[in-house]
Amino acid sequence: MSDKTPHDSSKNISTEKDSVQNDTVQNGYEPSSSFLLDIAPLLLTSMILMVQFFVFKDFTPHIPLACGILITGLFMKLRRRSWAGMEENFLKVVKIGLPAMIILMGVGMLIGSWIIAGTVPTILYYGFSIFSPSSFLFSVCLICAVISVATGTSWGTVGTVGLAMMGIGLGLGIPAHFTGGAIVSGAFFGDKMSPLSDTTNLTPAAAGVDLWDHIRGMLPTTVPAMVTALALYAWIGMSYGNDNVNMSTIQALQSTLASNYNISLITLLPAVVVVGAAVFKMPAIPTVLGGVVVASLVAFFLQGVGVSDIFNVLQNGFKSETGFDVVDQLLSKGGVMSMTWVVTLTIFALAFIGSIEHYGTLRAIMTKINKIVKTRFGLVTTTYASVIGVGTIIGDVYTTLVLPGRLLKDKYKEMGYKRTTLTRSIEDSGTLLSPLIPWNMGGSFVAATLGIATLTYAPFAFACWLSPLFGLLWAALGKFTPREDEPEKEIILTKKSTSTEPANTASINN
Repeated sequence: MSDKTPHDSSKNISTEKDSVQNDTVQNGYEPSSSFLLDIAPLLLTSMILMVQFFVFKDFTPHIPLACGILITGLFMKLRRRSWAGMEENFLKVVKIGLPAMIILMGVGMLIGSWIIAGTVPTILYYGFSIFSPSSFLFSVCLICAVISVATGTSWGTVGTVGLAMMGIGLGLGIPAHFTGGAIVSGAFFGDKMSPLSDTTNLTPAAAGVDLWDHIRGMLPTTVPAMVTALALYAWIGMSYGNDNVNMSTIQALQSTLASNYNISLITLLPAVVVVGAAVFKMPAIPTVLGGVVVASLVAFFLQGVGVSDIFNVLQNGFKSETGFDVVDQLLSKGGVMSMTWVVTLTIFALAFIGSIEHYGTLRAIMTKINKIVKTRFGLVTTTYASVIGVGTIIGDVYTTLVLPGRLLKDKYKEMGYKRTTLTRSIEDSGTLLSPLIPWNMGGSFVAATLGIATLTYAPFAFACWLSPLFGLLWAALGKFTPREDEPEKEIILTKKSTSTEPANTASINN
């Protein structure tokens, strides 16, 4: 007995030490004495990305990000840290993006099904008769905003209604860059403000903010930006009178559409179903997939598309062969496979962020931020800089939204500012600026879907870049940047001192 007791005690002490060490490592390593060593994987990966973008002129960040995961793993090994822990963490972070990936693949199917059902062609056909050149840009922005708010998806709006509006604008003599800018402004405004949007739900969740508080907090920057954008589109539209309209082109487009599709109000049913489901607050995934099913039924019964062809379009997209180049370019879209570029980018980006998070890079950066940021304007500016930096370097919108929220939420609380300013700033410079960066998921999707270069329409997507400017203005003036009041802070402290589950809460938030 006496020999056994010390042996068990030593074993228990060793187990306790291992347990403490494992608990510490589980949420990532703390910063070391060498900041350069802590951020080395991020720096090296960024260098590879820059070579890919600006030397090879290839705006596909997938392989550089994969190299970044490997580089981080090598640094883990050099510092005698476990790959298994890093892998566990990056798989956990990848899981955050899985619902969004499913939605993206659903949007690919939705685009293809809306084309073969005649939904997009019908919008094109009737749109030529309804819109006038002078009011077109204003109407496009407003319509895309309403649809995006109702459906919760900027990408779905761009790929369906936005795609149709590009064709209408072409027929009305409106330059593509103006139309693209109006579409992007409206669609991403709606995505930002919709309670059904994945980005609008993901951002406050990462920062520990209530969804509706987050939406209300975005009004001071989003509403002025949108009102200004609409005024600019109305002013630009005044330059395009009826004399600019080529009626022969419009008639040729309508004739081509009518000869290849059964044009009727029934073909608009898929759009009605999707909008209706959104209004009744159906979840995003069944809403999108429901629209696919309804569109497929319309394609089968009204357009005479066979089941095998429907399945092929849902998988590979639709190839238009009307013989009219403009129509064929507009309607050759969609399918699950059209989303593989974006989905695989999301996987690589989230895995890389999870890797450097576990390695300790994010904590090291946060330590530096804590020493530098001392003022309200500095705090908001740092938020914008971190979001734009991640969006530019990594190219993944979901990482861009999650990472700054995880980094800065405690800093806002420490300085006494409500985290609704944090989440607003993240969406201002994340959700809205993503379609303006060519190699970002948003920019690449819009460019591929609408058929125009990102940097061509970006200057005219007024609502997207005006919103962060208003955010900086309010931060400088001290407007719409609320502080936590003392009673609320006391309540928070009381809850912390009396709660029996602080560790679990921290684990969930992190």
